[in-house]
Amino acid sequence: MKPKIAGFIDDMQCWRHDLHQHPELSFAEEWTSRFVAERLRSFGVKVHTGLGRTGVVGEIRGGEKGKRAIGLRADMDALPIREMNDLDYRSATDGAMHACGHDGHVAMLLGAARYLAETRDFTGTAYVIFQPSEENAGGGRAMIEDGLFERFPVAAVYGLHNWPGIAAGEFAIRSGPMMASMDTFEIAVRGRGAHAAMPHLGCDSIAIACSIVGGLQMITSRTVSPTDSLVVSVTQIHAGDAWNVLPEETVIRGTTRAFKRSVRDHAGRSIRQIAAGIAQAHGASVEVRYVEQYPVTVNSAAETEFAAGVAAGLVGEDKVSRNLDPSMGAEDFAFMLERVPGAYIWLGNGPADDGRVLHSPHYDFNDEILPIGASYWAGLVENALPRRM
Repeated sequence: MKPKIAGFIDDMQCWRHDLHQHPELSFAEEWTSRFVAERLRSFGVKVHTGLGRTGVVGEIRGGEKGKRAIGLRADMDALPIREMNDLDYRSATDGAMHACGHDGHVAMLLGAARYLAETRDFTGTAYVIFQPSEENAGGGRAMIEDGLFERFPVAAVYGLHNWPGIAAGEFAIRSGPMMASMDTFEIAVRGRGAHAAMPHLGCDSIAIACSIVGGLQMITSRTVSPTDSLVVSVTQIHAGDAWNVLPEETVIRGTTRAFKRSVRDHAGRSIRQIAAGIAQAHGASVEVRYVEQYPVTVNSAAETEFAAGVAAGLVGEDKVSRNLDPSMGAEDFAFMLERVPGAYIWLGNGPADDGRVLHSPHYDFNDEILPIGASYWAGLVENALPRRM
């Protein structure tokens, strides 16, 4: 790690714990936004607020003038989870928790911003981008729609996420698809309500919905090439509110995830066809709502190799995996990578046992990797925007 960054490890840990105690959900990061802006200003960083509602951008000019700029992005939002950890800094907000490590991401980028503002050993401009609402609501898209890259044009943008299951302090990255697309679907099955003792007088929306759920599992196993990747998951079924009534309507909700545009489109068409066909066969009707949410997170080749090289220079070549399997999880940093070249990297958070996995009520970010992440961010800037000799 960079020696200067090692000098304020305690500050980064305090920031992280403070953020962990004050989690805020998507597009409600008011306290977090102020926290970030106040610290950036204390470092002497020019601050821009209000992008994507609660987003913050810090503008750090290098010691030498230059037109080239790069962006570094960290996500800020928490999840609607009740924390189960017994920590001095556990969430003070019931039903909200930093269960994905965004508190650590913010602390690391703040550490890098402080270092870059103090040293300014680069040419051009570094933009530190603190993004709201990564969890399901598309804060990255909202910042772009508010003119992020028009106001702060960059040659490349870089994202980072902690990753349980990779040894603490090690990195993993790949060129091309890094994380999957994520789309949502809702199927409203409308039958005919009846007494539970006389089902023959109705049209059982629950039974039909169950047949649809079974049919959806055939999409991946029987209609997609085994060499392609697709996950169709039903995550909610809502129906009825009485023991003795067959409900008029049952609602099914879920997600699809893929790496290819063609597979993504096929999933949407298939869901509509299967739902309509099964419902019609049983005398019911359906309404299908299919919404494209996050695109595939695609790392550009040159920026991936550059990011891997910076990471290797920091922790050693043997601690950087360059050809890992991509994840079927989704990431709205994908919206930024659709606009400008860049790369998204995973930083190992340590073991994933005992519930220490992302989105778990038992998860906690590993403070040991704070200076490593901050040094990586700083290294990207100093290597992409070197001082002229």
